[in-house]
Amino acid sequence: MASEELQANHFQPPAPAPAPPVPPGTLPQYPEMILAAIEALNEENGSNKSSISKHIEATYGNLPPAHTTLLTHHLNKMKSAGQLLFIKNNYLKPDPNAPPRRGRGRPPKPKSPLPPGTVSPPPRPRGRPPKSRDATAPPPPPKPKATSTTATVSGKKRGAAEGCRRRCGCGSTSCYRHRWCAPRAWQAS
Repeated sequence: MASEELQANHFQPPAPAPAPPVPPGTLPQYPEMILAAIEALNEENGSNKSSISKHIEATYGNLPPAHTTLLTHHLNKMKSAGQLLFIKNNYLKPDPNAPPRRGRGRPPKPKSPLPPGTVSPPPRPRGRPPKSRDATAPPPPPKPKATSTTATVSGKKRGAAEGCRRRCGCGSTSCYRHRWCAPRAWQAS
């Protein structure tokens, strides 16, 4: 008897019956289902992904097997497009009176309007501008190629032909301080 009184005191009204399942071929697009779920749940701080998913499953019944993947994809897509706000792990619709979201980076400079009848100049090309040339001057002669008697590999001279004038000043072509020289030459000077 006591249990019957407890059950009678804690009587809850029956939950509204979910709408009949929609045939799979006539499912609305995911963004429409997501927005409808957020509006129907009408939570103050927004709705999280699991509550949106449960509402869609209860409302539309037969969903594709990749429902969670599709839901995540469309939530991220709508969030990046500005159709949804993501605050503290909850999704909510943006305020229609809020200013539009600014993109990344520096905003462009405001352009001053041109007076009527003027033609706008062509846009400047990217990169460094070429050197200015006198229109009447002939083109500069091509630079002569340096010819060397010794074979150069990657523009660097090989061997000790220039002598030891770098550090010790001995003038020898075989200085001990440099790796290609014999030890005798350093001791002699």
